[in-house]
Amino acid sequence: MLARGIAGGGKMKDPIVEEVRKYRMEHTRKFRGDLGAICADLRQVQVASGHEVVRLAPQRLDSKRASHTKPRQ
Repeated sequence: MLARGIAGGGKMKDPIVEEVRKYRMEHTRKFRGDLGAICADLRQVQVASGHEVVRLAPQRLDSKRASHTKPRQ
């Protein structure tokens, strides 16, 4: 299987992915697509969860490694 579907051109149907998309769309509709309101709500959910939020410092790619990577299409 490939990230874009199944080899041979078919679309991959993953029930977990479909469920996540369903709830994400419901959440988006709840806030009428207002990204600021959506993010504010998700931050409240995050705080209420009690889980520690970890923010790692960005890391620069090694220039040798970066020159050998293919751009995403």
